[in-house]
Formats: sequence, C-alpha cells, structure tokens
Amino acid sequence: MPLVAFETLPETARVWVFGAAAPITGAAAERMLAAVDTYLAQWKAHGAPLYCARDWRDDRFLAVAVDEAATGASGCSIDGMFRVLADIESHIGTSLVGGGAVFWRDLAGAVVAGDRPSFRAAAAMGNVTEQTPVFDTTIASVGAWRNAFERTAHTSWHGKLLAR
Repeated sequence: MPLVAFETLPETARVWVFGAAAPITGAAAERMLAAVDTYLAQWKAHGAPLYCARDWRDDRFLAVAVDEAATGASGCSIDGMFRVLADIESHIGTSLVGGGAVFWRDLAGAVVAGDRPSFRAAAAMGNVTEQTPVFDTTIASVGAWRNAFERTAHTSWHGKLLAR
C-alpha cells in the first residue's frame, strides 16, 4: 500500500505532527515535501508497505499519518521517519523534530513558535488570551488533526499555561 492522499485516510489513522521553529516556504518547502514523499512512498514496517500520507499546513506543520488498521508502523519504521526529518533540517534552515515548542497565532493571525515561558510572557502582556488560536502538536489521530489541531487556548492544554 503506497503513499495515498491524506484526505483518504480514516479518522482513526495514527498521526505524528511536526512543527517547524520557523516558517518553511518556497524552495525549502518543496525540497522538504519532496524528501518526505520519497520516504513515505517506500515506507515499510517489517517488509510490509505502509498505507500512509502527509499533510502540510500554515508553512509550519507537517502531519505524517499511517492507517494502522491496514498495516501498523513499527518502532524501527517510525525511527526511520524521524531520521529522515532530522536530515532534512540542515537543508531547510529550521528544526522539525526538536519538540517542546508551543505554537499559537499572534494578533495578526501569523503562527508563532516559542517555548512555554515565551507563551506565558505573551499572555502576561495580553497578546495571548483564552480565545487565542493554538496548535496541539500532541494529537495522535487524523480525526484530531482535522477537527482539533487548531483551537482556542481555553479548550486546549495551552489554557493551563495561562493561569496566573
């Protein structure tokens, strides 16, 4: 089962979300997505091809998904995907697999990445509120990617960071 269109995956498909520390646009985005597509087209677990797809949003977020009802991803196959993304980082000028970043939309609607103290500082200055759109990179299913990835801070774990 080869690389498929993301929209064909069921809501229950497993997803990994990678947030870029800085926007990835133009040739860098094309290079990154081509490398990801090349890897996913041959992605296997224990010799079995994975029914997989990827999606790209807001010049920042890469979602890689596998329909584990068809074939489950193994630890080694997941590690391989992480290695490919780590290798891509040197060619695109930003990180994808570092983790720990918090993502939100600023007052102009642009996606911002920062650490938790930066998010709290933005809240203290009034630039982040309970209504601020935030991104939950901890989601684990395609359904959550489609329906709950971007939501207001007070409906996400981000709301705990707003407590004063």
